[in-house]
Amino acid sequence: MHDPAEPHNLGKGIACGAGAGALWGLVFLAPELIRSFTPLEMACGRYVLYGLFATAMVAPRWRVLSHTVHLRTWWTLNWLSFAGNTAYYVLLSSAVKNGGMTTTTLVIGFLPVLVTLAGSRDKNALPLRQLMPSIMLCVARAGCIGWQALHAPAHTVARAPLFGLLCAMAALGSWTLYAVGNSRALVRQRHFSAHDWNLLTGLATGAQNVALLPLALLLDPTPHGGEQWRNFALVSAGIALLASIAGNALWNRMNQLLPLTLVGQMILFETLFSLCYGFIWEQRLPTGTEALAFACVVLSVLLCVRAHRKPATQAVSSATA
Repeated sequence: MHDPAEPHNLGKGIACGAGAGALWGLVFLAPELIRSFTPLEMACGRYVLYGLFATAMVAPRWRVLSHTVHLRTWWTLNWLSFAGNTAYYVLLSSAVKNGGMTTTTLVIGFLPVLVTLAGSRDKNALPLRQLMPSIMLCVARAGCIGWQALHAPAHTVARAPLFGLLCAMAALGSWTLYAVGNSRALVRQRHFSAHDWNLLTGLATGAQNVALLPLALLLDPTPHGGEQWRNFALVSAGIALLASIAGNALWNRMNQLLPLTLVGQMILFETLFSLCYGFIWEQRLPTGTEALAFACVVLSVLLCVRAHRKPATQAVSSATA
């Protein structure tokens, strides 16, 4: 159980963010592995299994846990599940299938600036001027993304670059709502541990996707063989366990350890790992524009961490003076 009085811890929080990013980066690879299925089928496969795993894990403690889950809690869990899981993954899968893995990764990497701007309005948050160098690097990265989309290299695997870019931008907006809402919900719901909150999110997400599953199957006219369904089940189960169960738990724990102005920057690790997975999958090195965007990502988060370390250092100095 999380201690409500536990202070921010940059070291533990950043470690949890790195672990979550490494696992979440795999979701960008999944659409490439099961391309014959629609984005809605991919979302349903992943999240129905996420719900089943969450149900099995929460069952032994449900009698005790159920007394702390109220109607308002379920409402919060359902809209967070839709924004951060169901809608986000459908949009993300569509972006990867149509715009390519690299462009999608770089667009989602713009998340830190949006969450940082939202977090700068919180009580006791760092002044926006101290975060401006990090934000400006995010803007520079956006310029790299635009240039990359307009001047797609010859080796790109994109089918419909413009549609893919629009889907990636919509996914970015959806996940920004989730990141800000989830961080603030965890502050209000401190009686839940990060793991319990993740499992409850799994129950809500699973229920949504069970309802969507008949529609997903109805909208896909493509016949699939036994081997394709087996690959679909294996990829869906792997992503559900690694990204949804383990990755989300690490992300929720990080939310309890870091201020919101730094939480958004932690998506850097998802960007870095998914870019690396993408280059390995496409068997190539990054272009100059991609390398520049990659550098902007790294510098952006380093400057943000440095800005957050200053107040803590000053506080220690004042206490020992």
